[in-house]
Amino acid sequence: MAVQIENLGSLDRKMTLEFARADLAKAREARLAKVGKTMKMAGFRPGKVPKNLIEKQHGMQVDFELQFDKAAELFYEQSQKEGIALAGQPRLEPKSELNADKVIFDAFFEVLPEVKIGDFSSAEVSKYTTEIGDAEIDRALDVLRKQQVHYHPRGQAGAHGDGGANTSAQAGDQVVIDFVGKIDGVEFAGGKAENFEYVLGEGRMLPEFEAATLGLKAGESKSFSLSFPADYHGKDVAGKTAEFTITVKSVNWAHLPAVDDAFALSLGVTEGGVAKMRAEVKENLDREVKRRITSLLKNEVMDKLNSLCELDVPKSLVASEQERLVEGARQDLMQRGIPNAKDVPIPAELFAEQALKRVRLGLILSELVKKQNLAATADQIKAEIDEQAATYEDPKEVVRWFYSNPSRLKDIENLVLEDNVIKYFTSLAKVTDKAVSFEELSKLN
Repeated sequence: MAVQIENLGSLDRKMTLEFARADLAKAREARLAKVGKTMKMAGFRPGKVPKNLIEKQHGMQVDFELQFDKAAELFYEQSQKEGIALAGQPRLEPKSELNADKVIFDAFFEVLPEVKIGDFSSAEVSKYTTEIGDAEIDRALDVLRKQQVHYHPRGQAGAHGDGGANTSAQAGDQVVIDFVGKIDGVEFAGGKAENFEYVLGEGRMLPEFEAATLGLKAGESKSFSLSFPADYHGKDVAGKTAEFTITVKSVNWAHLPAVDDAFALSLGVTEGGVAKMRAEVKENLDREVKRRITSLLKNEVMDKLNSLCELDVPKSLVASEQERLVEGARQDLMQRGIPNAKDVPIPAELFAEQALKRVRLGLILSELVKKQNLAATADQIKAEIDEQAATYEDPKEVVRWFYSNPSRLKDIENLVLEDNVIKYFTSLAKVTDKAVSFEELSKLN
């Protein structure tokens, strides 16, 4: 056997493999015998086909398979012997005839790159801080109240009142209307509806439509012009002006539940009433703040790592990552019930930039973990699982759920590993604390 390795570029290599066809004789005979046991041919019972006929029908295929298998085996043996860090699978190309006494293959492959770690002390990153107070808790409770909103007709007395003396449509009211639209005096598709319901101020309708409805009372009508935007989703009316007439059928004011013990109970707070509810809301907000701050810091650190480290990226790894991203996108379409999602063409080029960044970061993280001993420990993994499980009603069951599946454990391990890298990076870089409000934190990318 002979092996020769040639450098074709920064990461590209070619390994020429040579071995004798005679070395495959015993394996060839055994393979043909195995094929013959199940081979079917007219005029012969199964397993009784003559050797010459088995050879004639399957000999070339067996030679092809055995030679490729032998070349692959020799390639990996030599790669291990030479200590070659492979970036992916080789591409094997036969260079000799199938019946040649000396079999020659070229194996084209890529090696993992050298990662040059930059000077982290020159980097600057921001670490945000946010305090959760009564105002933030109140806003969160308002959101929860709106999720339980219900509506009453304006002017009709009820258990929650009549909505006030003004019975005209106001911002936040739910209105039920009939409408008809015409362009050049002709009704158009989608321009007419009866008992159409929406809430003023939610932005569901075009601004002109909402403006015309404001101030009307049940039973009143109004006509107005509406110019559809040029990029309106309805292509037949996009860029055109229509004349609409609306008739209000009903105007309903919004009643929000009071922040009391009954409201707390509706949210699952069985003991402690409002005080306990506010405490739980604060815990949830604090948890969201921590998650958001960690995510922002992680994204900034990863971007800095990407820019501070130098390496050549193996094309094969990028291509594999693109395939994974395409498959992930396809699975997402299938889960959303998109018709023919299995056959929808998804160009891999759409994910080229994302795949390149992921591969770069993966190689950088791998190098840092190896050089700085940043691998996740069993204690760190357990602590992360315990912290996540604590947010559920039955933490022990959640812990068992994580430990029962290797892929879930791997996800936690990767999360801890990233945290270790972030801690290491920020221990060297210049970190600036920035205090922001909860609303500002929510808008940061």
